[in-house]
Amino acid sequence: MYQTLVVEIKDKVGRITLSREDKRNSISPTMMNELLDAFQRLNDDPNVGVIVLTGAGIRVFCSGADISESIAAGASFIERYEEQRKFAELFKLIIGLKKPLIGRINGHAMGGGLGLAAACDIVITADDCKFATPEVNIGLFPYVIMTTLVRFTNSPKKLLEMMLTGERIDAKEAQQLGLVNHVVPRDELDAKVEEIARKIAKKSPATLRLGRRAFYTMRDMDYEKALEYLGAMLAINTQAEDVAEGIASFIEKREPKWKGK
Repeated sequence: MYQTLVVEIKDKVGRITLSREDKRNSISPTMMNELLDAFQRLNDDPNVGVIVLTGAGIRVFCSGADISESIAAGASFIERYEEQRKFAELFKLIIGLKKPLIGRINGHAMGGGLGLAAACDIVITADDCKFATPEVNIGLFPYVIMTTLVRFTNSPKKLLEMMLTGERIDAKEAQQLGLVNHVVPRDELDAKVEEIARKIAKKSPATLRLGRRAFYTMRDMDYEKALEYLGAMLAINTQAEDVAEGIASFIEKREPKWKGK
């Protein structure tokens, strides 16, 4: 179905694999369009409870944007501008997902690839992966991904240093900066991803949707406004059918049968 992606669904887990290994899984205009489509399809699929994003191979998760495709096609300045805007649209789509997104970082995450990794709700990486924003080395700056990286780091100054120098950091340092949740030996990567994906896939789809949306909505609110908003969200959540089922299953000591409503 796709030229640059492999999309699979198994046991309530949808997986998107960036499949341009010979191009370091870089994001071409074609891949960008396909990512927008794939995320939307999995987001709307009732058989998917959680989404995993990864890259083909073991060397590179994603090396960032690849504009060579549009240049080779003779795209005009305006056409290239519109293509770059789609990168921002992709991040808007990701933050608005109804389902949790896990990043399986199988290799180096560079530039836009680091932005994609950071946009995931949970990031699990092999311990030999590197992370960087090398755009400055070719006279550019990581503009679009900057807003995502700033929101998920506990050290803005270190992030700025990365952007100004283009230097790489290892997986442990990325974890210390808050960009990564789990760092595991490479041979344990799949097991860790599957463990967390299965845990999430067993939860109420309705609660995951409401809770994930509330997290990102309240993140930039003033404290008092956030409390007011979250109080309202709690009231909404208690009206979901899944809450009644969750309480009943707990009392009856059985697995809940979620309806996603």
